[in-house]
Amino acid sequence: MSTDRKNERRQDYNRPPMGGGRGRGGGWGRPGFGPVEKPKDFKGSWGQIIRYLGAEKVVITFTALLAVASTVLGVLGPRVLGTATDEIFQGLLRMPGGGSINFSRVGNIMLIMICLHAFNIIFNYVQGFIMAGVSMRITYRLRNEISNKIHRLPFKYFDKTSHGDVLSRITNDVDTLSGTLNQGMGQLLMSATAVIGILIMMITISPLLTLVAMMILPASGIIMRFIVKRSQKYFQQQQKSLGELNGHIEEMFTSHAIVKSFGGEKASVEAFDVHNKELYSCGWKANFLSGLMMPIIGFVGNMGYVAIVVIGGAMAVSGSISVGMIQAFIQYTRQFGHPVSQLAGVAAVLQQTAAAAERVFAFLNEEEESPEAANPVAHEHIKGSVEFENIKFGYNQETPVIHSFNAKVQPGQKIAIVGHTGAGKTTIVKLLMRFYDVNSGEIKVDGANIQDYTRDGLRSHFGMVLQDTWLFNGTIEENIRYGRLTATGEEVRNAARAAQAHHFIQSFPESYHMEINEEADNISAGQKQLLTIARTILSDPDILILDEATSNVDTRTELLIQQAMDNLMKGRTSFVIAHRLSTIRSADLILVMKDGDIVEQGNHETLLSNDGVYSRLYNSQFDAVEA
Repeated sequence: MSTDRKNERRQDYNRPPMGGGRGRGGGWGRPGFGPVEKPKDFKGSWGQIIRYLGAEKVVITFTALLAVASTVLGVLGPRVLGTATDEIFQGLLRMPGGGSINFSRVGNIMLIMICLHAFNIIFNYVQGFIMAGVSMRITYRLRNEISNKIHRLPFKYFDKTSHGDVLSRITNDVDTLSGTLNQGMGQLLMSATAVIGILIMMITISPLLTLVAMMILPASGIIMRFIVKRSQKYFQQQQKSLGELNGHIEEMFTSHAIVKSFGGEKASVEAFDVHNKELYSCGWKANFLSGLMMPIIGFVGNMGYVAIVVIGGAMAVSGSISVGMIQAFIQYTRQFGHPVSQLAGVAAVLQQTAAAAERVFAFLNEEEESPEAANPVAHEHIKGSVEFENIKFGYNQETPVIHSFNAKVQPGQKIAIVGHTGAGKTTIVKLLMRFYDVNSGEIKVDGANIQDYTRDGLRSHFGMVLQDTWLFNGTIEENIRYGRLTATGEEVRNAARAAQAHHFIQSFPESYHMEINEEADNISAGQKQLLTIARTILSDPDILILDEATSNVDTRTELLIQQAMDNLMKGRTSFVIAHRLSTIRSADLILVMKDGDIVEQGNHETLLSNDGVYSRLYNSQFDAVEA
């Protein structure tokens, strides 16, 4: 096979991005609603985020200054407006004596107010626009790094980590970081600046009224703590019940045919009712308790406003404060609660963000595959000889799966690997493909240790057809062309013919342009297997690996595929893992494995005449068929 065709084989497939985002609960201004995942190391996580933001530090500093400037302009508004009120009020008092309102001064104050609000809006918009760009660039970088990291992680990582957890890091956790950078950081600066600025303004207007206003905060804090403490457990129960309900619905939909065939509709509905009632009960309690917070806090706040108005009125009568400053102070009092509640909300979000960052950076710091060889051997052309020398391997060092595996395979030979489940058959294939590296010993291809090849270079010579088929959401033609992206339509169809798939593909209305859905359940299991075989035929590999490739097809199709595979295997080294021993009688060499070792090897006739493990396996299958 030519070098160009080797290089054409696909190493990756870019699927459309999968959605993800925040769950319900919380919000920048609603602290404590819904369970918040806490990080193990809050400071360490934020330290990593800040170091990661180093490339954007100039832009972030500029947007921080804009956010502070915007907030300061907003804080100045009530004070300036209060001077306009004082000017009008004083003018009204002067009227009985022939005085008048200085509308020119009032107009100037209104012009200043317009400018303050205009610049406030402009600064706020500009900093929001810039931070949106920063957060998107950071998100883009993170997703790229995670995507690249996935391809550098060893298979053992995916054996111990669920696919859903990895997906959650790419979508939900990165989205959480993005949302916090886009909204939370600016909101944090603006809220903190607003709290400080408003407090300074209140003190400069009247320390006494400020003391009265601050007395509201402890009362509000106690009420919030009391309600949150009781509502939190119901929000947690709500999330748990929602998860159970969603899990039940998903299970029933994905297993709809089984539920129907066993008459389980009634039991399914009853289980749904139980989950739904639990969700209703805890959801009602959670929302009722949380709904009490704002009215109660509003009532306490209004009591504070009454006290401020009464005391302020007395101070105005005594001449110690102006009417306009009382108006400004009441405005500041009403504004003060908003940034405080936002800060509380942001504090919860920062915890959640730190937890998400911890998961993302933990993933990026995972141990990667062993480094490639410094001077890899050339891999453009191989003959296909394979040698296993004293191979020892275990997924855990304490529990070896392969104890001492030795075998020599000549170029072009068809090698069958048989044995009971758990004997180590698939493990040998994983070692050959360097999905795992051996603990000791060597595997050689064309006389060179496979660890001296690059992984991509080694794998470019292999074609695999597994028992578990994999097809992506796309047309039939695109799925077959995955074996070699630059293949022409005619080459795709020739591969399908060789795999005995052309006939059933043409029976579809859209033929090769039929869309395979995301679950690939709009074609049969056997048809999926035929498409994966066609894909491998199109890739034109030097070494074939067939892991029970015909297990999902009927007997007639199996015979046709077997003939096509025999033609494909001519001149190529082939490893066939088989459970149905009738399919590997023509193998040049049969390796019989038991407990990680080769206990017998030879061709079909030799092994049958030995009356050993292979003979018993072979005869037991035919005895079972006859029975």
